[in-house]
Amino acid sequence: MRHDELAALLERAGGRAVEHADVGVLTTYRVGGRVRVLLTLEHLADLEELGELLQATQRPVVVIGNGSNLLIAEGEHDVIGVHLGGEFRELTWRDEGDRVIVTAGAGLDLPVAARRLVNEGVVGFEWAVGVPGTFGGAVVMNAGGHGSDMAATVLEVHTWRGAARRWSAEDLDFGYRTSALLAGEIVTRVVLGLHRGDRDQSRKLIGEIVHWRRAHQPGGANAGSVFRNPPGEHAGHLIELAGCKGLRVGSAVISEKHANFIQVDTNGSADDVYELIRAVQARVRECCDVELVSENRLIGFGEHP
Repeated sequence: MRHDELAALLERAGGRAVEHADVGVLTTYRVGGRVRVLLTLEHLADLEELGELLQATQRPVVVIGNGSNLLIAEGEHDVIGVHLGGEFRELTWRDEGDRVIVTAGAGLDLPVAARRLVNEGVVGFEWAVGVPGTFGGAVVMNAGGHGSDMAATVLEVHTWRGAARRWSAEDLDFGYRTSALLAGEIVTRVVLGLHRGDRDQSRKLIGEIVHWRRAHQPGGANAGSVFRNPPGEHAGHLIELAGCKGLRVGSAVISEKHANFIQVDTNGSADDVYELIRAVQARVRECCDVELVSENRLIGFGEHP
């Protein structure tokens, strides 16, 4: 498939490209397979330089952030992974009237930003300390927790897909764990509208969020909440009702601490995780007549990345 174009991309990218790259280990499940090429980009200029060649390969593009909701099947997949570093992890802010305008690179970790902002007396983003993802993935799925989500403060998002584009909050059409951003859209930066507040009070709130998550959610190799909460219900509660707590498929098991988490054994299999997801969906459908929707982004399981 478009071998000449792929060769041209590899030649131009040089050390920024790794062929047959193992990306399963980059996910928080710590299992899974490889992608045909992994590109590491540190500057917007890299994207502008390589973007046309990237498109010419006609391969699906998958952004590999922290891999905190990514499940990639075992084996190799004919896709191009993109990992963002360098300037894509920068955080800046400026006061503008009563608001603080914050610009975050798409590759920046949400918990890092939440703590840095609070230390500067910028508040309204404390909830994100408990979300182990990057800004890029967070706006794509409208990540949230502890009573808030990205939609509450996003002013605009900048992306690249053949050309640069600016999305207003209205353009993004945020919903519960959804947005208008499509597969293949590379988020480059996110702009938030926050405000000044009590630094000590916000630090206390961050501490409470971290304590709550440690008390109620499991550690180890997992990707956070596996399923979206259905309207008026909690996915974890339905999974318990269906008798799935502790359910195991090979190396993957439903957490005894929180039923909406899947934990994976060391040297486990992504395929086991996928089969466990399917088994839980089937049991909840039979028990509760509810179709659980996975929050995990699936690659190589017959799902389009």
